[in-house]
Amino acid sequence: MTDSYVRNVIEAALLAAGGPLPVTELMRLFDDSVRPSSPAVRAALDMLAAEYAGRGIELTETASGFRIQVRRELAAEISRLWPERAARYSRALLETLALIAYRQPITRAEIEAVRGVTVNPNIIRTVIERNWVRVVGHRDVAGHPELLGTTREFLDYFGLKSLDELPPLAELKAPGDLNVQLALAGEAAATDGAVRTGTAGGAAAGDPAGLAEEGGEDDELSADGGGSAELVAGPRERDG
Repeated sequence: MTDSYVRNVIEAALLAAGGPLPVTELMRLFDDSVRPSSPAVRAALDMLAAEYAGRGIELTETASGFRIQVRRELAAEISRLWPERAARYSRALLETLALIAYRQPITRAEIEAVRGVTVNPNIIRTVIERNWVRVVGHRDVAGHPELLGTTREFLDYFGLKSLDELPPLAELKAPGDLNVQLALAGEAAATDGAVRTGTAGGAAAGDPAGLAEEGGEDDELSADGGGSAELVAGPRERDG
């Protein structure tokens, strides 16, 4: 079995898959007698990534594994393949999601303390239904409020391998993009930025740019057309 054969099988699998594939699953594509080792699979992935350099697609690693996706700088052009309007998430939803991502585990009351407004229940329901957020426990205080945290699906959707890859505030496209109080009471100011990715069919289609739309508290999703979101606000700088 040649290196080119291993590379071709892996490439075909990544193109056909409906989501990211981990190395262990890529190894299972081959018969036991000719199964490549984990280092061999990773070497094939490295070769694919190098082959895609300067092309319209790229190989990316997320929390759930590897996937082939449209290069981000081409997302605006490729989005014209889908005439329907993409989902536009309100600032309220994105700020809430960013708070959960950067300050997890966090309660709804703590989110409200940072944002200075009541969190619309529809926002929490939306991020949970999209499997971006889940209940990870309960705070040991009166009432035992739910603690919210992000999921593996959140990392995959935004093209992250881990929470350590969340971007800093300095990467925001403009200072005016951020209108959330940046720290919980008594704690340091925050940082955040913009992360974009999305999927279409078996491969990621990128973020068709401009999906973060200013909206009211009741406007957590202004158009439901699938597509991606852009994380535009966050409450804190990661420790370390």
